Amino acid sequence: MNEPRTTSSQWKKAKPALLQIEGEQITVTNPDKPLWPEDGITKLQYMEKLAFLSPFLIKHCRNRYLTTIRFPHGIGDKSFYQKNCPVPKPDFVQVAESNGISYVRLDSLPTLLWLGNLACLEFHASFDLIGDTEYAPEWVLDLDPTLKEEPRIMEAAGIVGKLLQSLGIQSVPKTSGATGLQIIVPLAEPRPFEELRQLGQFIGDFLSRAHPALFTVERLTKNRGDLIYVDYLQHFAGKTIAAPYTPRARIGAPVSTPLTWDEVHSGRYRPRDFNLLNITERLQSYGDLMDSVPPQKLDSVLQFVASHQ
Repeated sequence: MNEPRTTSSQWKKAKPALLQIEGEQITVTNPDKPLWPEDGITKLQYMEKLAFLSPFLIKHCRNRYLTTIRFPHGIGDKSFYQKNCPVPKPDFVQVAESNGISYVRLDSLPTLLWLGNLACLEFHASFDLIGDTEYAPEWVLDLDPTLKEEPRIMEAAGIVGKLLQSLGIQSVPKTSGATGLQIIVPLAEPRPFEELRQLGQFIGDFLSRAHPALFTVERLTKNRGDLIYVDYLQHFAGKTIAAPYTPRARIGAPVSTPLTWDEVHSGRYRPRDFNLLNITERLQSYGDLMDSVPPQKLDSVLQFVASHQ
């Protein structure tokens, strides 16, 4: 993207733009508003990126309870979490009810662009599927750095990947879009969340013993020092994860991006290297790396863990 950068002080309101998408009309208010001012990304440019990302982002949010984070005036200003569907809503926007909350069902490009116009800059999908809070369709380990800048995060992810591989488990590493990485294991059959948390605890305990200068399972940040937290407890019905391909509201416009294990092991990359400015070329080259691993069977590993509780 070579457009000149627009700062908040330079921005002037432009007339709304009208988009015709899949038979629906989307109004883009303030299309020139800078949402990532430091990176020169305006609202209209953001929505163009969302349109490209839509087949991938929608795939990983469909049938999940969606939480968005809205930044009405861009990433340098106030923000808020939104679980309930914004009102008024167009007729094409569908909702899913759960515990008194009407969540947006992100199931179409018009819905995604409507949210984009509302300056929803982050999309967080529930671990549980709509209508099923008992079973998880994937197993997730979240590597959460204590340090604001953690140069060892790729090394840590590589160690986890090799450990899982030694157990016969294939996985996909994914940047959170912030400072951490998540290790995703698609499941051949859904498993109870509690069962997967027990497996996560087993892995986290092993890592913290085998690499005490790198990993911890200590929940309190103040007690972690500079260690990377192996978070298995957040893998829970009702909790959320930064969806694959969601942008993040940080300088550099990072995007939560699946990686290859070769990229992780190379040591050449940092999570912020993957962003709205280069995600188009990456997806054209790699496709959706979330599909690079077949669904995994965990029966033997789970039985081993259960026998050692």
